[in-house]
Amino acid sequence: MSIQHPVIAVTGSSGAGTTTVMTSFVNIFRREGVDAQMIEGDAFHLYDRKSMRATMKAAEENGNRHFSHFGPEANLFGELEALFRDYGATGSGKFRKYLHDEREAAAYAQEPGTFTPWENVPADTDLLFYEGLHGAAVDGDIDVGRHADLRVGVVPILNLEWIQKLHRDKSTRGYSHEAVMDTILRRMPDYVSHICPQFSRTHVNFQRVPIVDTSNPFIARYIPSADESFIVIRFTNPRGIDFPYLLSMLHDSFMSRPNTIVAPGGKMGLAMELIFTPLILQLMDRKRRAIAA
Repeated sequence: MSIQHPVIAVTGSSGAGTTTVMTSFVNIFRREGVDAQMIEGDAFHLYDRKSMRATMKAAEENGNRHFSHFGPEANLFGELEALFRDYGATGSGKFRKYLHDEREAAAYAQEPGTFTPWENVPADTDLLFYEGLHGAAVDGDIDVGRHADLRVGVVPILNLEWIQKLHRDKSTRGYSHEAVMDTILRRMPDYVSHICPQFSRTHVNFQRVPIVDTSNPFIARYIPSADESFIVIRFTNPRGIDFPYLLSMLHDSFMSRPNTIVAPGGKMGLAMELIFTPLILQLMDRKRRAIAA
């Protein structure tokens, strides 16, 4: 962690809703004039799209049916930890981008599903913002999250996560129902071992809980909407959190535990901006004071 070069890490599994968090943070950065270096977790996968498919097939032929993007074997945890550590120490570090589609790839004259060359984080950014699968990952001596000043977890309950993945992969990626099911099953051991434990290392967690029947996620025709959900917001350390203010601003919210607020699902973006704006301003104030000293 670093006073002069803060690092914020948002962690959530595929389809968990981390994009909503990123939008909220981008709004805060724009409103408060914060120059943030944005880092996507996909850029720290070990394999590009074609290589991942080939490696996954080879692993399955060798009896490993659980090789996935969720586990350390398919990721560059060491390089991600180095980025967090180096940025905290110097305000720079090595990063790259993963080109998801034709539009992104065209700007680099590359194929979709490939990585851009490694480059240095530009000088004089205010903070580093990471969003991806492994912002608080631990594997052996590697501890990515220990270098982050603010760690945020975003996780729906498991049935809702499966519903979201089924609908997204079938409608936008053209996968069959059976292919998505196979992916869910293949990832499960890494999900249990490497994704879930991260949510015990975060400072704030947002968990979306639907209030409609999701008991069989594999036949759900629709994704529960925000208005059909609650958001459970858990603070690891509630000291300094102005709960009366948050309750007054988040209509129909309540506290279920001394460190937990439950709010209507439609208030998720508002809740994030209310909670994280003062935390980011605190990081920026500490940064300015340290530089002035």
